[in-house]
Amino acid sequence: MNNKIKIILFLVAALIVLIISALGLSKVKVDDFHKAAVMFVIDASASNQKDLPNQIRTLKQLCSMLDPEDHIKVLRVSETSYLIYEGSPQSSSEIRKSMEKFTEYDSKEYGTAYGLSLKKAFSHSINMQKEGYIPAVVVMGDLENEGDLEKQIDWNTLPQEVKDVADKTGNFSMMFLYANPEKLDFVKEKLGPILGEDKLIIGTETTATKSLRKFLNAIGR
Repeated sequence: MNNKIKIILFLVAALIVLIISALGLSKVKVDDFHKAAVMFVIDASASNQKDLPNQIRTLKQLCSMLDPEDHIKVLRVSETSYLIYEGSPQSSSEIRKSMEKFTEYDSKEYGTAYGLSLKKAFSHSINMQKEGYIPAVVVMGDLENEGDLEKQIDWNTLPQEVKDVADKTGNFSMMFLYANPEKLDFVKEKLGPILGEDKLIIGTETTATKSLRKFLNAIGR
């Protein structure tokens, strides 16, 4: 008889534990995973060649920190700008081959079409948001304006362009890496009021790696 009572008490206690656990779990907020789309703008112009290897390493490092469900696009910047890779950030071999083949210095090219490249990156961001991604743009380069004026950054209109993207997507981040501190301070002055501290990340060559964690936080990781 005593054994039956012990068994009953044990079963009751186990049931109570299960109920408490179930109630506790029901109150735990599970973080929703939102896939991200990162548009990289990488400078392959003559003025940026010395820093390009480090920038490519940083690009690869960030890709390794992204999720296989994320999506990236890489835009090459020089005299003009065009897409040199799109797909999974985990396709390290394809990314490496694309970087090696399409970021080589071309002596026939002159200028830095940052403005054109950013317009393309903004367009991709809006399109990817429509596909269910959280968009972000990462710019790696010295931000020097050279060559065709129509393809350069217009710093007077850029803040409004960024605001338009942020308004249309609802969740938009930007990161600028490897430019000199004076340039990055100028970026902060122009875009800080639009994106805020959490959604605008800047980093010099000495702080680039540290900035990656801030960027991941900005896209919700």
